[in-house]
Amino acid sequence: MNNTTEITLSEAQAQVDHWIKTVGVRYFNELTNMTILMEEVGELARIMSRTYGEQSFKESDMGKDLGDEMADVLWVLICLANQTGVDLTEAMKKNFEKKNIRDINRHRDNEKLK
Repeated sequence: MNNTTEITLSEAQAQVDHWIKTVGVRYFNELTNMTILMEEVGELARIMSRTYGEQSFKESDMGKDLGDEMADVLWVLICLANQTGVDLTEAMKKNFEKKNIRDINRHRDNEKLK
């Protein structure tokens, strides 16, 4: 895959699965991956708080790439989806449907957002 090619959620799930089974040997169990996901979210939060919040950067945070941290979160989330049989494309479609029904006027009517 070259860097200019877009990737669908289905393709991402297939590519992660292929990598895990050929390079990564096997998936970690679901609970281990859930813990890894929380670790990765924490690393993302750390960079966000230092980039957009009031915290200063530590030497160990310098050079961290926000996109790479987000991709780490996505990678582990895709692993969990693969392990639990979740089709992320279908899940996203259903999520958009839910939001479009439940939240059709919610944010437009929110005085705090005006």
